[in-house]
Amino acid sequence: MKLTIKSIMMSATASLMLFSSCSSTEPNTLTAEEAADGWVLLFDGKTMDGWRDYNDSVLTEPWHVVDGCIQAKGDGSDASGYIVSEKQYENFELSWDWKLSKGGNSGMLYHVVERPQFAVPYVTGPEYQLIDTPNFPEPLEDWQKLGVDYAMHLPDTTLMKVNPYGEWNNSKIIFDNGHVEHWLNGVKILEFEAWTDDWFDRKNSGKWAHAPEYGLAKKGVFCLQDHGYPASFRNIKVKELPRKSKEVSLFNGVDLKGWEKYGTELWYVKDGLLVCESGPDKQYGYLATREYYDDFDLSVEFKQEADGNSGVFIRSFIEEDVKVNGWQVEVAPKGHDTGGIYESYGRGWLIQIPDEKETILKEGEWNTLRIKAVGDNVTTWLNGQEMVNFDDAKIGAGQGRIALQIHDGGGIKVLWRNLNVKTL
Repeated sequence: MKLTIKSIMMSATASLMLFSSCSSTEPNTLTAEEAADGWVLLFDGKTMDGWRDYNDSVLTEPWHVVDGCIQAKGDGSDASGYIVSEKQYENFELSWDWKLSKGGNSGMLYHVVERPQFAVPYVTGPEYQLIDTPNFPEPLEDWQKLGVDYAMHLPDTTLMKVNPYGEWNNSKIIFDNGHVEHWLNGVKILEFEAWTDDWFDRKNSGKWAHAPEYGLAKKGVFCLQDHGYPASFRNIKVKELPRKSKEVSLFNGVDLKGWEKYGTELWYVKDGLLVCESGPDKQYGYLATREYYDDFDLSVEFKQEADGNSGVFIRSFIEEDVKVNGWQVEVAPKGHDTGGIYESYGRGWLIQIPDEKETILKEGEWNTLRIKAVGDNVTTWLNGQEMVNFDDAKIGAGQGRIALQIHDGGGIKVLWRNLNVKTL
């Protein structure tokens, strides 16, 4: 074929266009537009940097890099095989490509909380289910199939266009201050609101009925699952979204909606007041918000009618045997450090109030307690006067519920009202 100058120029132009096209879609890279828009890669295509075992500081699980992909070898199980991102994320857009083996089963979890009390990540973190539905060797319930918010919400299957096993698909999760979307190959297949009455009804009536902390965390690590089948991932990228503040009244003066009781002690509403009272068992009792509050400014009024040994827990979570794990801002009779901070099942007293401030408490009258928690810092006020201002990295790393306490021993009765919180 005779080549003219024109044909050579056309061929060069075509080659340049092909090269540009390939480079713009090269796996595990960001375009200039994505980088400018705040997207960050969570996988460099070469190493496992930025990933580690769940509940550990190193990577030992059977994951490796093959041909520019993070790959699960397929040696995992329900109890093992999980790797997590180094960083925690709160509100975000997360996009990734994935490819399964025949009949494969995996998943992407988010807001996963790492604590020794949580043996597996799915008891805290919601999951975008990844599974080769048509070839899975066992029957599947609808809530176990591809694209679901696992055991909670179902996608619109009529919108789902899925490439078969062995081929690449793309998924995306958007979590924006409780608004959640699942996307598959560029199409939105599922949308719901977290932490609504409907969400809690689903949580408390299904698979997660006995996982009290499931889905409550406002932030956490991402988690990839090796569920006994080889799976590959690439182009894992995230863009963080801003947090929105809100003001919430935690008590409606009518019933205990928005709260959950733990233990056999008494919690009830009378004359528009929230009452906690020792029951016949004389054990610890707790009334905890059903939602997490991490950075916040809380104001609450209390009156001690009998004994008054109580408290307000912050960033706390529920363990078995009616055990609330976290930090308590003390509410107690005069002389016992109301406004101080105590770490239950841990270091004990972190900071007590100065002796001269004990007179600020008004026994048998209404008191106003204010608690402000921002990052590592917790500041408390009683009746408008600062009681403690305390910084602690362990508190800063915590997240969880606000909870009221009845101390053990019996004889306790405390009234509460005007429980208002502003998230920060």
